[in-house]
Amino acid sequence: MNTASFNPTSLFAERMSGVPTSFIREILKTTVQPDIISFAGGLPNPAFFPVEAFQTAADTVFSQSGRTALQYATTEGYLPLREYIAARYKATQGLDIKPEEILITSGSQQGIDLVGKVLVNPGDTIALEKPGYLGAIQSFSVYQPNFHGVTLTNEGVDVDELEALYDKQAVKLFSAIPNFQNPTGISYTEATRLRVAEALMGRNTLVIEDDPYGDLRFFGARAKSLRAYFGDQCILFGSFSKIAAPGFRLGWVVAAKPIMEKLIIAKQATDLHTNFVGQRIMHEYLVNNDLDAHIQRIVAAYRSQCEAMTSAISRYFPVEAVATKPEGGMFVWITMPEHFSTVKFFDEAIKQKVAFVPGVPFYVDGGGKNTMRLNYSCSDAATIDEGIKRLGVLMHEMLPKAAIVG
Repeated sequence: MNTASFNPTSLFAERMSGVPTSFIREILKTTVQPDIISFAGGLPNPAFFPVEAFQTAADTVFSQSGRTALQYATTEGYLPLREYIAARYKATQGLDIKPEEILITSGSQQGIDLVGKVLVNPGDTIALEKPGYLGAIQSFSVYQPNFHGVTLTNEGVDVDELEALYDKQAVKLFSAIPNFQNPTGISYTEATRLRVAEALMGRNTLVIEDDPYGDLRFFGARAKSLRAYFGDQCILFGSFSKIAAPGFRLGWVVAAKPIMEKLIIAKQATDLHTNFVGQRIMHEYLVNNDLDAHIQRIVAAYRSQCEAMTSAISRYFPVEAVATKPEGGMFVWITMPEHFSTVKFFDEAIKQKVAFVPGVPFYVDGGGKNTMRLNYSCSDAATIDEGIKRLGVLMHEMLPKAAIVG
């Protein structure tokens, strides 16, 4: 007689033990109450979802080619959509990208996972920004790499530190968000981009450029893509989530042919292809609406909300709280004195009905205990002012106590 009992946890793959849970998802569970002022999310503002335009696009797709749209499709993605993306790169950034170098994915997050499947072996070294994008940390963790965080400055990644890491050991990938980085809101200067290129071009490594926020620039000209420097040495991620609608889960990967061939195989094994109905509706929307005008409406709102938040921070936070000054995107990053714990601060802030994300989960090698991320994209000016005011009062109360404890 078999006396062994069923224990599902004993059946998990060892690699899952090193994959962190989504810290942000856990925090968001505490913010579901309607009276919570939440700066914790990273969601686009639903007020700017073009619902009517998408409804029209969906009606057209189903009335003109519904049976085709509902059928299985090619793994690479709907060719006219890939042609649109390629043409837009040429028009907006001067990048020469062929449609066959583009793979449509289920959000750019899937692109990160596919790159991990294709390129990362256990023990490979991945360099990423410190603090870094939590989605990349989670996705790559499944493939058991060794992470090395490289410090972010107000000008972008610390290139001296990055170059020293490469000189010391083999690095498979450098993963970066050079435009309005998540979580800090920092953008690489042109000088930093050039220095990164000079440091890494020609090395046997790949540069991952994740660019979900690049269109959300508040002022000034769009910065030069890392792919413009690196060419085929760069894998570029893009997404419609921040500029159209995240619910479609439509992103893409741009990669050179040898890499793309493997990505397609991995994509086939994962889900065959991304939702084809969604691809058809998105393309119909894009070719019949002014995307740039739509983006400018989003940018105008986010710029105003960002200004409301940074202004409130300057009025209510203690001088010891150092805030980034984003030129676009959705986030402000706060650094407190080293003895201040933003995890403990979060516990008290929730009692005051305000939520944010403590900085700890964005660091792969420790640190960040005195940092925090604030999101402004889904809050109006009055709500931002009230929430920042509450946090400021609490900071003034806790900062002296934290210094004594520290």
